[in-house]
Amino acid sequence: MDYSYLDSGVLINAFRGVSEISLKATQVLDDSTRTFATSLFVKLETQPKATYNKQLAEVEFYETFFDAVTIWATSLNTIVKIADRIAKVYGLAAMDALHIAAAISINANEFVTTEKTTKPMHRVTEISVVSIAV
Repeated sequence: MDYSYLDSGVLINAFRGVSEISLKATQVLDDSTRTFATSLFVKLETQPKATYNKQLAEVEFYETFFDAVTIWATSLNTIVKIADRIAKVYGLAAMDALHIAAAISINANEFVTTEKTTKPMHRVTEISVVSIAV
């Protein structure tokens, strides 16, 4: 099965729904040909702040996505080992390395992000990094 791992920015922008990038994020989420993968890193970057600020519609939006996820990257030791290697090879920031490593650890086919193609994560060759940045 082909898996799409979405960066946190894709979910955040899809919820906000006010820009061109939001429209692209929504199209990704609405694509019935995609099967979604994620990790607790994405959940940690999206839900706590929305929960703290009592943004109930936003929390519900994220919960709906997480409930629909087919595969979760859960092997922390494997993820950290991969993240350490790719951060060193490609010059990634820690969180970006962890997200991409999580996607790699479950053999996702693509990593969808809102980061521009000039960012270091686009140097990674172990997974297809797809930007919806405008």
